Amino acid sequence: MTISTVVSDVVTATPDVTWSIAVTGRTVAAHDPGRRLSTASIGKILLLAETARRIAEGTLDPGEPLRRDPAVAVADSGLWQHLSVDVLPLADVAALIGAESDNYATNVLLRRIGIEAVGALTGTLGLEQTALNRLVGIQPPGVHTKLSTGSARELAALMLRLARGRLISPAVSARVDGWLALNTDLSMVASAFHLDPLAHLDAPLRNKTGTDDGIRADVGYLRGDRPLAYAVLANWDPARDRTGAVLAGMREIGAALCREPAGGSDHRVSDT
Repeated sequence: MTISTVVSDVVTATPDVTWSIAVTGRTVAAHDPGRRLSTASIGKILLLAETARRIAEGTLDPGEPLRRDPAVAVADSGLWQHLSVDVLPLADVAALIGAESDNYATNVLLRRIGIEAVGALTGTLGLEQTALNRLVGIQPPGVHTKLSTGSARELAALMLRLARGRLISPAVSARVDGWLALNTDLSMVASAFHLDPLAHLDAPLRNKTGTDDGIRADVGYLRGDRPLAYAVLANWDPARDRTGAVLAGMREIGAALCREPAGGSDHRVSDT
């Protein structure tokens, strides 16, 4: 069964879920890839990319100490809120984001980097549907925005650039790849790969997830000579919990990716 068939079956089986799906690289599949959806923590990738860019150009010291600020404290995902240490090196703060999607670490690093700088990088990368909009859990006065948004087409293309070492530069790509290698959330598309969530540095898979009420998102790539990148985004009405069906569908897509042969030519998702 092809990836395209699996994607179609998953979408058909969940009519009350809005999907944006793209697979690109050595094969191609898509469903509504240009639709912009809420992506929860996926936008943190843009923060990591801007951080890595500054480190690579020498304007940011990875050893710079960053202090937890109670003004941007936030619960839910992450370890830093549970640790006794108040100060960590900047690179370790970024590692917490890659490993645990750490909300407190995200806010501290975003305050250091600046949301405007992340937005400028987003524009430089040519992203129109994809953005990190604000601090986690903190809405600007008078403004109500989702934490991040994105389309599957843009996010899959972004992941493919990262897999090929072309996200800004090879050095930037390698650093972001290293942070994503620590990710412990393999509950979505990545669940089909049967990796140890606490130890999979040598695996070819890299991914980042986003979770909130009515939101599940998983973007990632399989490294290699002919990498394969994916973005699977799902939104639904939180009043009707569809989490189980969405996770099952994501796993099916992941299983199809596992079956994809390593060879073949590179393809891209079309604009249709």
